[in-house]
Amino acid sequence: MTQNSTVDVLISGAGAAGLTLAIELARRGVSFRLIEKLNDPFRGSRGKGIQPRTQEVFEDLGILDRIVALGGAYPRQREYRDDGSFSESDAVLREEPTPAEPYHFPLMVPQFQTEGVMRERLLELGYRPDFGCELIGFEQDDAGVTARLQGPSGQETIRVRWLVGADGGRSFVRHELDIGFPGKTLGVRAIVADVMLTGLDRDAWHRFGEGYMQRQIGLCPLAGTELFQIQAPIPLEGEIDLSAAGLTALVAERTGRDDIHVHSVSWASAFHMNARLADRYRLGRVFLAGDAAHTHPPTGGQGLNTSVQDAYNLGWKLAAVAGGAPDALLDSYEQERRPIAAAMLGLATGLLDALKRGDLRRGREVHQLDIGYPESSLSLEKPARRGGLLAGNRAPDAPLMAAAGQPRRLFELYKGTHWTLLGYEVDQAAVPSRKGLHIHRIGGSGDLIDQSGHFLNACALTPGDFVLVRPDGYIGAIVASREASALEDYLAQLGLGLTAGERS
Repeated sequence: MTQNSTVDVLISGAGAAGLTLAIELARRGVSFRLIEKLNDPFRGSRGKGIQPRTQEVFEDLGILDRIVALGGAYPRQREYRDDGSFSESDAVLREEPTPAEPYHFPLMVPQFQTEGVMRERLLELGYRPDFGCELIGFEQDDAGVTARLQGPSGQETIRVRWLVGADGGRSFVRHELDIGFPGKTLGVRAIVADVMLTGLDRDAWHRFGEGYMQRQIGLCPLAGTELFQIQAPIPLEGEIDLSAAGLTALVAERTGRDDIHVHSVSWASAFHMNARLADRYRLGRVFLAGDAAHTHPPTGGQGLNTSVQDAYNLGWKLAAVAGGAPDALLDSYEQERRPIAAAMLGLATGLLDALKRGDLRRGREVHQLDIGYPESSLSLEKPARRGGLLAGNRAPDAPLMAAAGQPRRLFELYKGTHWTLLGYEVDQAAVPSRKGLHIHRIGGSGDLIDQSGHFLNACALTPGDFVLVRPDGYIGAIVASREASALEDYLAQLGLGLTAGERS
């Protein structure tokens, strides 16, 4: 057994949550190790919907354009009747983008492609997952975690400051911590399979037997690939033939057609749908993220997106504490993310009930743009606000004009690992500059001009107001100039107080 040198964070599980966390830590200069017990990357399409809020996260991580280039919009759903006729409708609500919300419909990107882009980004930052390396045990104390790993070269021990279990619904980390995972099995067993087939065109999501669980089947062309994804409920018990021949027979039985042939199967799975939520997300120096903390039915495309945003929330907080911020900041991870997961579980379960009735349509409720943390201990308003933008809300986008005449976006200002302080018609010296905080003044003699009025419309501020945007794109604080001391106290509690050199 070998003993490895200390790193800050061990991430167990290199799926979407683990990769997001790794990218977040890498771009902040926090040392980590990302391990995955599988020998190769996941090659299925289980999570194929990238919701608008996650698209915003991916823009910040520097991968959105690559994700968009690989995927595409959801096709219209084509519902076939028993007589062979059909009707068509949009599976997802389509709205025009707005200045505050530039992304307004889900993208279809197979999970294996999304994770491939994330690994590519991680490699650019100098890291890669350790495949074939499994966490087999760990102990924690007040100073850190000692973890035992089993890899191709045998066993090793690694010492870290924190361990994050992003290791899926059957999480080893969660089991070792003896954290409860209450919830329910939803009484639905289904298959999902990525296949090559002939007999259907690729301009629609083909659906048969809607409203009858024992007859339903959907065949969806996977954007950016030559594959179709087959989805179908199956009996709760019994063996299911997931071979090409078996799936061809199932398709024929459910569709009443003999011209659809599955020629090969890239990946297939039969699973029971569950809705479960961990009792807690943190125990000492160990955290849960993604499916290790919550498992969703696939309806509504919430699982992968919620997992990405867990890691996006946790990453900057781990980095802040590693850099000297109080450890109490890490308690806000569970405080903020667990209620969100509970709400998303309720949403996905409700959408599953609708699917049983044949209703596949999805609206704004799945976009995750309205998620926020108004009750968080990190949300400050001085004075309290009655409407408009509130502390804890998602920070909006808006077009601006730089003082030098070039167009800018709020999202460009937020992008990166820093906090962003926006002052509307404020005095230049009201809040001093410091490391980790980017300050912009909008209006008057500021460096940015709200020429179109979209900033003021999105934020509903009065002259002298400051808006502090967290590294994860949520509003941390909104304070008036006369309350600048409260803003200084807030920043100090997060490790962003003025140093002696910055005060001089």
